[in-house]
Amino acid sequence: MNEMNPLRRLRAVDPDDAQADVMTDALREAGRGSEAAFRRFYEAASALVYGTVLRVVRDRAIAEEVAQEVFVELWRLAPRFDAGKGTARAWAATIAHRRAVDRVRSEQSRRDREDRDNQAATIDHDSVSEQVDDSLERERVRRALIDLSDTQREAVTLAYYGGHTYREVAVLLDVAEGTAKTRIRDGLIKLRDTMGVTS
Repeated sequence: MNEMNPLRRLRAVDPDDAQADVMTDALREAGRGSEAAFRRFYEAASALVYGTVLRVVRDRAIAEEVAQEVFVELWRLAPRFDAGKGTARAWAATIAHRRAVDRVRSEQSRRDREDRDNQAATIDHDSVSEQVDDSLERERVRRALIDLSDTQREAVTLAYYGGHTYREVAVLLDVAEGTAKTRIRDGLIKLRDTMGVTS
């Protein structure tokens, strides 16, 4: 009655375990310099490495590139592989995952840096062009103010640059409120005509 169920016997022989043993043996030999053993390891591990990387980077072209980098690193580190600490399968998957995460972080950093640079360039450009526009506009207004009579210029300057109401302008200039209003209105009309502003 100790006979094992045939189905349980099939489960007991896990193809992944057999594959892991092949990978571990091949990587151990590759660590001693065997290129043929590393080819066997590559054939056994390539789907695992590529799949691990693809799950992280989600781009086939980048995944192929990173998988290639992983195998270069595995070849370089093969002499350090210690089967006592784990299988070659687990080791390869860990290195693949780490490399893929590094690539994602690197790509994100590059995009963030480009965004910051683009934003800074846009702000700098906009800021400079706004300063130039403001400067040109101020110069146009200054020239147009010269064309006003002294009394109009004084009233407009107090009202618009000084922020005073027409009543305050009248008090400051010691003139009637109607006179202050007229000077401001006439000065603004002349400014508008001189500067070519249409309403």
